[in-house]
Amino acid sequence: MGVAPRSCPVPRWLLLFPLFLGLSAGAVIDWPAQEGKETWDYVTVRKNAHMFWWLYYATNPCKNFSQLPLVMWLQGGPGGSSTGFGNFEEIGPLDRDLKPRRTTWLQAASLLFVDNPVGTGFSYVNTTDAYAKDLATVASDMLVLLKTFFNCHKEFQTVPFYIFSESYGGKMAAGIGLELYKAVQEGIIKCNFSGVALGDSWISPVDSVLSWGPYLYSMSLLDDTGLAEVSTVAEKVLDAINSGFYKEATQLWEEAEVIIEKNADGVNFYNILTKSTPNLAMESSLEFMPNYLARLSQRHVRHLHQDALSQLMNGPIRKKLKIIPEDISWGAQSSSVFISMEEDFMKPVISIVDELLEAGVNVTVYNGQLDLIVDTMGQEAWLRKLKWLEMPKFNQLKWKALHSSPKSLETSAFVKSYKNLSFFWILGAGHMVPADQGDMALKMMRLVTQQE
Repeated sequence: MGVAPRSCPVPRWLLLFPLFLGLSAGAVIDWPAQEGKETWDYVTVRKNAHMFWWLYYATNPCKNFSQLPLVMWLQGGPGGSSTGFGNFEEIGPLDRDLKPRRTTWLQAASLLFVDNPVGTGFSYVNTTDAYAKDLATVASDMLVLLKTFFNCHKEFQTVPFYIFSESYGGKMAAGIGLELYKAVQEGIIKCNFSGVALGDSWISPVDSVLSWGPYLYSMSLLDDTGLAEVSTVAEKVLDAINSGFYKEATQLWEEAEVIIEKNADGVNFYNILTKSTPNLAMESSLEFMPNYLARLSQRHVRHLHQDALSQLMNGPIRKKLKIIPEDISWGAQSSSVFISMEEDFMKPVISIVDELLEAGVNVTVYNGQLDLIVDTMGQEAWLRKLKWLEMPKFNQLKWKALHSSPKSLETSAFVKSYKNLSFFWILGAGHMVPADQGDMALKMMRLVTQQE
């Protein structure tokens, strides 16, 4: 499945000494003292393709890590960094200011952040032809990494292993999950694979695009004229996909977003209650792209690499890790990751979700109420297309209200679950559910991993 991976890394305990920012003369930062163990390394998944991962062992005061699940987090984009954004902005032990996160998932699971596809975050390629161009390559690369990881970390082979994801990461999680299930069945990888969780996931892009107009109209963010304009271009996207013209569908997708931004006064695709920040000047790495790809990259990858986060990752974090090659900067290849997947963007993977369900794999779908790019209406639309034999019974169920804590009187979510399929409607959250509703996201994770 690729070139010989690196030998097992020596675990690195959390560094507790001050780290110099390197951003201004004399700037010093104290790394918070924590009782925790972490380790990280690279795996060469193909020739000239090197993937970076970072593991945190669970820090629950009442349980050993072996009594808790292992959660792998996959970011979206493609080109968004799990070790950066997912870790420091959403579920890791520290926030972007290196302050302890109250709602970190580390209290209920060990966390494995992986920068994928290759070229994302601290992952990198040596030659441009090594970027992944489709979901099959993304999945194949991840299986090389996971085989290496579980061979080196045998203490996790029997621990329940879940793949949680967000956005395009959900599309990748579905593909990876199916291939991992097959590999476990065939004895190629030894792990206790227990399920996938697809968060605000780009499973069926056309269902998202088709629902944008009605959703925004219902929220008073489009008038009749705007709805007609959005609906017209959405139908063009549908026609392109039905004809198998996926690159054309990608271009029309971007056209639909421009029409929405103009009609809805710059509505934020990640939370409709906020406004999009103006695009920064195009990065030099985007100059070689067609304009529509450059704009899509700015809109859907650039926001995951804000200046403060880039300074953190390329400053104190880089110094902490010590193994990042000198010529590699965090996020420098993300735009190339994005453009390399151009023909994969608009391809649906509903059939893969069907295969997971038929195989008995636990599948969780969760979505933020205020998300636009992958709005809940679109998620519900592709869910109705599933051919899983148990879907009629799932559809007949009534949802149940959830509260983020026993003392809370406010409804934080609704959930519907039947056999190995669950759907969570997360209220008050946009695209990045853990960042917007940390308590509810943590509760959901515990429910999915059967801790509540």
